[in-house]
Amino acid sequence: MSDVIVIDGDMASFQPGFGAATVVVRPGPITASGKVRVTGKPACVAGDEGSVSVAGCMYTAGPYSIPGTGTLSIASLAGDQQAKTSQTGSKKLLLKGGSFTARFTVSVPAMQPPPGPGSPIPDPTPTYSGSGNFIATDATVKAG
Repeated sequence: MSDVIVIDGDMASFQPGFGAATVVVRPGPITASGKVRVTGKPACVAGDEGSVSVAGCMYTAGPYSIPGTGTLSIASLAGDQQAKTSQTGSKKLLLKGGSFTARFTVSVPAMQPPPGPGSPIPDPTPTYSGSGNFIATDATVKAG
């Protein structure tokens, strides 16, 4: 089955739920490295998902109600987000597809207010998993 090709500048959109963490998400652009062009822009190929990085997103997690910050990225693509047959330069084209697995990497941990006098307690979790999807700007060119 064919789907829309992801091209340079398309956005990766993230869901705010990352397990125990709730992230204030923002979309992030993807940078294409494919040789073929779609509506004048380079097409994205397998591996380009690594170019998506959205830093400085605030989050909280359970009792850690004092917000921390971190970076959103794509951990892995869904099976329907790489073309089965269409490729350029021996790399499969990226497709809009379903939902990818997203990663939230903590840079400044959220904090739990102290139960009494003392310092707040930092969130010990370094990464959280979530999901997201591509927002394709061109819906006319498809690949399979």
